[in-house]
Amino acid sequence: MAIALITGTTVAGYLIVRADRAPVGAAFAAALLPGSRAMAVLEAEREQMIVMDAASHTMHLVGTPKLASRASASAASGGSGGGSGAGSGGYYPPPNPGTAQSIAYRMMPSFGFNPKTQFGCLDQMWNRESGWRYNAYNASGAYGIPQALPGSKMASAGSDWQTNPATQIKWGLGYIKSIYGTPCNAWAFWQGHGYY
Repeated sequence: MAIALITGTTVAGYLIVRADRAPVGAAFAAALLPGSRAMAVLEAEREQMIVMDAASHTMHLVGTPKLASRASASAASGGSGGGSGAGSGGYYPPPNPGTAQSIAYRMMPSFGFNPKTQFGCLDQMWNRESGWRYNAYNASGAYGIPQALPGSKMASAGSDWQTNPATQIKWGLGYIKSIYGTPCNAWAFWQGHGYY
């Protein structure tokens, strides 16, 4: 009797140790243990895996999102001062006073941008870039509301570029005007590339 018990324990131990290499060994080891519910639990897990596998193979793609192209955004924005603004939803009301958004909204006309049609694009883009936080920092070295890379580029707009939202916005609007023409053109590019 003692020899049978020792042999059974040794075989069970061997199978449990091999469980990480062979899933079948774990099932056999669990089945050998008297009064164990392990086999029932393993079988329930197996059934769940079969159901999950079947479900994952029945999913299908309904559609893919369409990204705005730079050309369509240019046509929609109607140049540097007008148009409906790609992604802005047309007319955009002034934001709450005292916010960085309000500073940008009031500053846009000095760059030739109609804030009623262009601010929505700017808002969408800078929400994603920095959440309109003047101290937003990215591991790549981008900094501030417009995520200038490197942040020190904004010194051309003012020495307080690290802490002043107005200085950062001034630099960001100048950058957008020189590279993309309008905030809606920049937003269209951002949608296609994830940066501007």
